Amino acid sequence: MVVMDHLARTPKQIGAVIARLRREQNLTQAELAAKVGLRQEAISKIEAGNAATRLSKILDVIAALDLELVIRPRSKSSPSDFEDIF
Repeated sequence: MVVMDHLARTPKQIGAVIARLRREQNLTQAELAAKVGLRQEAISKIEAGNAATRLSKILDVIAALDLELVIRPRSKSSPSDFEDIF
């Protein structure tokens, strides 16, 4: 199994990564929501990059996808260098 890091610096980028990895696991938003104990609408807002989403909800979703959050020093590239990824 290849482990791949996903860089995200904004709520929108975090949401895009979560959506991509959810789809890779063949889960619908409703199925992921059920695993976390949230409504499908909450998953939709997280994936859309809603900045008002509580961090605890995002961490619950990350855990339900069997992922972890890693904090490290910021790379020297500018944020615009990563916009094309999303």
